[in-house]
Amino acid sequence: MDQLRFGTAGIPLCTFPHTTVNGIKRVRELGLEAMELEFVRQVNISEDKAPEVKAAAQKHDIVLTCHGQYFINLNSPERAITEASMKRIYQAAKIASLCGAYSMTFHAAYYMKNPAEQVYQAVKATLKPVMEQLQDEGHKLWIRPETTGKAAQWGELKEILRLSQELEQVMPAIDFSHMHARTGGKNNTLEEFRQILTDVEKALGRKGLDDMHIHVSGIHYTDKGERHHLNLKESDMNYQDLLKAWKEFKLKGAVISESPNIEGDALLMKGEYERA
Repeated sequence: MDQLRFGTAGIPLCTFPHTTVNGIKRVRELGLEAMELEFVRQVNISEDKAPEVKAAAQKHDIVLTCHGQYFINLNSPERAITEASMKRIYQAAKIASLCGAYSMTFHAAYYMKNPAEQVYQAVKATLKPVMEQLQDEGHKLWIRPETTGKAAQWGELKEILRLSQELEQVMPAIDFSHMHARTGGKNNTLEEFRQILTDVEKALGRKGLDDMHIHVSGIHYTDKGERHHLNLKESDMNYQDLLKAWKEFKLKGAVISESPNIEGDALLMKGEYERA
């Protein structure tokens, strides 16, 4: 990745007609450089349509990422749910790859009251054949379990860093807002942001910092974790110091705004980052 690029979680709200190709064009018109394909309910781009999306991204120099379906649990006690989850990851990653996306993220699992190490091994065992199938078919994008916003969800940073070390073509997607909410308000100071990025570099080397997939939004949370997203200025998310940490560590990759006002907060972060 050539720089830290800022973009939107999905088609910008101000896009008319509201299509993926128009959204890519609108992202560039806004002065942003990235867009996330939102497959959170379903994969809504066909194999036939994917080349058109890829061509639009190349034309407008927009980096594409992808968010897979919410309906995934690689630690389900029901084999049918696990197998359906594996298929959803594969299908989202395949279409994202055909669209030219460099990275696909998803929420991997729930602990289901199982020991953390048992869940880790379940996630690894079920994700590995998906990765092998994607590799066999030539899909080169990064597959990224995301740091999650509730303690009941598998996805602490240390777990995802370990998985990234042990599985080829796997890297973390770091949602700084989720990490803030999961801990009931921690992970929100400059020193804590520095520690997060230091942990990434220790685990994955400079490559981990040069190929980031980041999510940020304002966030409402309780002692149980994430409740819902907010606009940055309506929350306690310390995005100013977060931007400083990114600048200090010279990050590269994609920053995706998941605030309700997706393009507004993407532009806010981009502007403040450039002035920092």
